[in-house]
Amino acid sequence: MSILWVVLGFILLVIGGEFLVRSSVALSFKFNISKMVIGMTVVSFATSAPELLVSLQAALSGSPAIAINNVVGSNIANIGLVLGVTAMVGSIAVDKSFYKLNWPVMMIYSIVLYYFLKNDNILSVLEGVILFIGLIVFLIILIRNARKDSDLEAVDESLAVVSNIKIFLWLLIGAVSLYFGSEWLVFGAKDIATSIGVSEAVIGVSLIAIGTSVPELAASVIAAAKQEKAISLGNLIGSNIFNIASVLGLTAIITPIPVTEPQIMYSDIFWMLGFSAVLIPLVFLPKRLQISKMKGFFLVLAYGVFMFMVFTNK
Repeated sequence: MSILWVVLGFILLVIGGEFLVRSSVALSFKFNISKMVIGMTVVSFATSAPELLVSLQAALSGSPAIAINNVVGSNIANIGLVLGVTAMVGSIAVDKSFYKLNWPVMMIYSIVLYYFLKNDNILSVLEGVILFIGLIVFLIILIRNARKDSDLEAVDESLAVVSNIKIFLWLLIGAVSLYFGSEWLVFGAKDIATSIGVSEAVIGVSLIAIGTSVPELAASVIAAAKQEKAISLGNLIGSNIFNIASVLGLTAIITPIPVTEPQIMYSDIFWMLGFSAVLIPLVFLPKRLQISKMKGFFLVLAYGVFMFMVFTNK
């Protein structure tokens, strides 16, 4: 029964996320917000909504380990699983913005998160505010750079002519689906952790993290198979930044998140830092500015080792 709750939770989160993105973009067009700003802010926030709801629900229901490791595990999965598998399907070209802006910001956020948690074993309201303000600064820089480069995010322009009633219905479906999806997922995950004798941190960093990365993985692999440029390293790095800044930042602002499982600090967060750091040598050696199939295989292999360690060190 627990697995059924988890599966239903994932399905509702995917449905809710999709409807929230559509309604948010349509609403943004109504307020005459530019396509570029919609793509970089509205869409990014809306696609982070499932992770945010899961972390918030976990923190409020007394499972802070799931809240933290949902983000830590998602960031590891984005690089090890999503980027690795996508690169194995087709090599990914890397642009200069990766090492000039996106990667340094991701590393700064990852290190700051580690410091905040290590300092007093809690992510406080003030620390959540600092993370979120940093995200706003990052978005402003991103939008300014996009104006110079004319590198706009793809936004569905057909959503500009959607009726107000349809937008309201989409918002309602999205909100209800996200609410129940996060509730059922956290409930089922906690039940599974108890029944198989592993900690909530293990479930958060594995089952929930992979589940929230599956839609991104599917979209990335399909795009790579079609040889489209829909997937970029920048998008995945941006997702990792959003996970820390908006998901954990906003959750901490609503309710402080304590570290209740020691393995988060002595193991999981170091894996996240390691996967983030290894991207620089991978990008520059031996084939510069390219994530080849072999590099993708290395990332997936490393992710497999990580998952093995997670379950054997329970």
